Amino acid sequence: MGDWAALLEGFATAAQPEYLLYALLGVTLGTAVGVLPGIGPAMTVALLLPLTYTLEPTAALIIFAGIYYGGMYGGSTTSILLNTPGESSSVVTALEGNRMAKAGRGAAALATAAIGSFVAGTIATVLLTALAPTIADIAVQLGPADYVALMVVAFTTVAALLGSSPARGLASLGLGLFLGLVGTDTLTGQQRFTLGMATLSDGIDVVVVAVGVFAVGEALYVAARLRHGPVEVVPVGGKWMTGEFWRRSWKPWLRGTFIGFPIGTVPAGGADVSTFLSYAAEKKLSKRPEEFGKGAIEGVAGPEAANNAAAAGVLVPLLTLGLPTTATAAVIVAAFQSYGIQPGPLLFTNNSEMVWALIASLYIGNVMLLVLNLPLVKIWVKVLQIPRPYLYAGILLFAALGTYAVNFVVDDLVVLLIIGLVGFFMRRHGYPVAPLVVGLILGPMAEEQVRRTLQISEGDLSALVTSPFAAVAYSILALVLVLTTVLRLRRRKPPVTTGA
Repeated sequence: MGDWAALLEGFATAAQPEYLLYALLGVTLGTAVGVLPGIGPAMTVALLLPLTYTLEPTAALIIFAGIYYGGMYGGSTTSILLNTPGESSSVVTALEGNRMAKAGRGAAALATAAIGSFVAGTIATVLLTALAPTIADIAVQLGPADYVALMVVAFTTVAALLGSSPARGLASLGLGLFLGLVGTDTLTGQQRFTLGMATLSDGIDVVVVAVGVFAVGEALYVAARLRHGPVEVVPVGGKWMTGEFWRRSWKPWLRGTFIGFPIGTVPAGGADVSTFLSYAAEKKLSKRPEEFGKGAIEGVAGPEAANNAAAAGVLVPLLTLGLPTTATAAVIVAAFQSYGIQPGPLLFTNNSEMVWALIASLYIGNVMLLVLNLPLVKIWVKVLQIPRPYLYAGILLFAALGTYAVNFVVDDLVVLLIIGLVGFFMRRHGYPVAPLVVGLILGPMAEEQVRRTLQISEGDLSALVTSPFAAVAYSILALVLVLTTVLRLRRRKPPVTTGA
């Protein structure tokens, strides 16, 4: 009961007018960026990181959590009305939602997406509240070798399961690990890969890399692929949730929730995998399978619920272990670190008031998002008509100003431009950017834990794999990689044809 009492104290903090305004600002920004194609929560959090340094940590993190949840809501609007997902996790929603909109049932598609997001987000946040403190208590007992195992699992799964191929994911991870080595070695005091530049002696700032990859790189990539001419938006038509739509939606909402949350807690599971699994489950269980591909409401309700449940699931390893498993989670870890706070098992002990206020704000933000997304949907449609050149020029301007404001050093702008160009070419050639940021954040932490393990074992390398927890973690990792490889090979295997 102590955890629930702490949550009530968190509500007392989050319900203060100041924090309510920050939560409203976060969910509003999140919905807006979710609506806009090509601008996701990761980019927005990265862009705002330098601009929130004047805020106290609780206020800044409430804003970022609101952006994260709001981005999941907003992506459905673009998918349904424009058939252009604002987030990769909204791709599945576009399959049925856009066909519903074209058939004159756009209002029902938007309503089932918004209500399903609210239901799933609330249930998943309850599960986060119940599970996170227990996992943190267990994690406190882990040793350095166990943390090395966890980070290896995160590295490998994020690199192998994201992007178009494992090789590209590993290349992106390798680049992130290399960037994490730049700076002064804390043990020996020697400079590494600094090229004699004083700016690099303290390492490459995570904020600069995050803004460069997600804001500058993404803005350049989207600008290079801009469509000319006006954007065609399907009008919002038809009735909202009728009795039939309620009956057909509530089960997919619940199924999507319990598919999305556990997958979100697994490294590299994320919302993308859960939405496709939810869609496949609804298609298999539906009494009207013939409607799938033509505008089945179950194909919107289930994946949208899975999407938002996975978003809450991602916060479990982030808050309890300090492991980011998505691009946005990686940037939120950078936000924690910018305030000198390390997410992990001690977070609930050392920063109890802040973390419970953050979790309480997720409940409040869910209610705000429901209000923002149902009655005000026509306002979000107007956002789609913002001229793209103005939008991305503004993003580049704020990226440059925010980066300069971190240290007030011009050299940071040069690093920002280089990282932005790297991010652009990575996106252009199909290299995922999430492993790069994960490698940059977790790389120095992994190096520290490896050194600590070897110091305790007096240089015995077997200590890295002999602890029970580490042995189990590596065994599960090997099993996942084998299964993933088998599934990839089966997909590539051509179907057997028989002659007549």
